[in-house]
Amino acid sequence: MDGPFAGTSSGKLVDVCSVPAKAGRAGEDIALQIQAAVLDGTVRPGERLPSERELQVLFKTGRGVIREALQVLKHKGLIEIRKGAKGGAFVKNIEVVSVSEAFALFLRQNQTDPNNLIEFRESLDLVITDLAIARGSAEQKQQLVERTETLAKVANCSVAHDASHPEGSPGSASMEGAETLVELDRELNLLFAKMAGNPIFEWIMQAIQSGFSSLDNALYEDAAYRRIAVDNWQNTARAIFQNDPLKAKSFISYHYMVLRQKVDQAHATNDSGVKTTKIQGENWSA
Repeated sequence: MDGPFAGTSSGKLVDVCSVPAKAGRAGEDIALQIQAAVLDGTVRPGERLPSERELQVLFKTGRGVIREALQVLKHKGLIEIRKGAKGGAFVKNIEVVSVSEAFALFLRQNQTDPNNLIEFRESLDLVITDLAIARGSAEQKQQLVERTETLAKVANCSVAHDASHPEGSPGSASMEGAETLVELDRELNLLFAKMAGNPIFEWIMQAIQSGFSSLDNALYEDAAYRRIAVDNWQNTARAIFQNDPLKAKSFISYHYMVLRQKVDQAHATNDSGVKTTKIQGENWSA
């Protein structure tokens, strides 16, 4: 005979949430059991968890403990609490944006050295390069080249605008151009990661782009660095299109060398108040 919760969300939890909660940590234990049911797909995103009363019956505990468990799940981002007649606790679909924001806040709170992040990104890109060349389709490689050409066109428009606006009085078009370059750069990085054929690389890249694209942004805000960054993107894309991993990875390493220099320059400017712009290896080309 079916139990009292058969066919309901409570019924889904009966088989997987049957371990008695430990005294003194009942709320946490119940939260972990429900979390396991969510992560293994027993209860899916968008589904409503049983009511507090049903959960009390299921776990044989009091209302306070159930509320504590729900707060733990809410804090982890696994559920959202909706109010009203059709309210309750609903399982959330965990999005990359939410994870990336939390990741970014964690690194900033711990005052992560930008050079550590640059080192990680360079290592990630070098691995993705081999996979992108091996697994990326011809259409994706062509698309990567075409998007870098679009990047170059926008950058050239920004150069023309800078020439007509003296330093210290940039117009709104200059700001719009920089924002467009940053967005194109983000799209290029996401396409690059997608070509690896491994969704985990895509998720990590999305998290990085959402939380720490500001490092690359600095390159596009400086006219001298902007040209180097755009030219290097084009060279990297062409090398990937030509299935040349050594050349592609050389360009990637050069990009991060320039990025390190930009970060160091920003630190030096903050310390001395004097800005210098001299880019090592400026004539690097395909």
